[in-house]
Amino acid sequence: MALTLSSSVIDTLDAADRRTLLDVARASIAGGLEGQRAKVKDLEAQPPALRRHAATFVTLEISGELRGCIGTLEAFQPLIVDTAENAYSAAFRDPRFAPLATNEFDLLDVHISILGTPEPMTFTSEEDLLAQLRPGIDGLILSEQGHRGTFLPAVWESVGDPREFLGYLKLKAGLPRDYWSSTVQVQRYVTASIS
Repeated sequence: MALTLSSSVIDTLDAADRRTLLDVARASIAGGLEGQRAKVKDLEAQPPALRRHAATFVTLEISGELRGCIGTLEAFQPLIVDTAENAYSAAFRDPRFAPLATNEFDLLDVHISILGTPEPMTFTSEEDLLAQLRPGIDGLILSEQGHRGTFLPAVWESVGDPREFLGYLKLKAGLPRDYWSSTVQVQRYVTASIS
């Protein structure tokens, strides 16, 4: 079964739509620096492609270093709204970082990942799971006994080995790196990126 991108939302985006999403993300962050909440003005006037439901992650970097990353795993609101809210949260609510400071705004590189629909993986062992992973393509969601974590496909750029990728994902989910049980659940998804 081919993995799909949120009902092919990305296929309906033209260059102007992509620019709008980046502008909305930056405006949401700029508004946050002035004490305003994330918001999208006049949603009904936005192009139809930006009003379709889609899940996004917004990643912020300064000089190639992570400065914040927050997102949603399920499409439950319009793409443009999800982007604005996640941009705001990446700048001000990522618990790994202090809230963004005004002097950092002009240094920000903003990356938007539009997630495809997560699909459950079927495997008989950890080795079987590792053999099915597609480095550079798959994002993963790992769930186990109340623990949950995800890595976007972009993480493959820094962790190229499937065993390492899975090990770090377990740590992110709050599990030991060498943890395994027959009840581990994994879903995979693909993304399309805008930056």
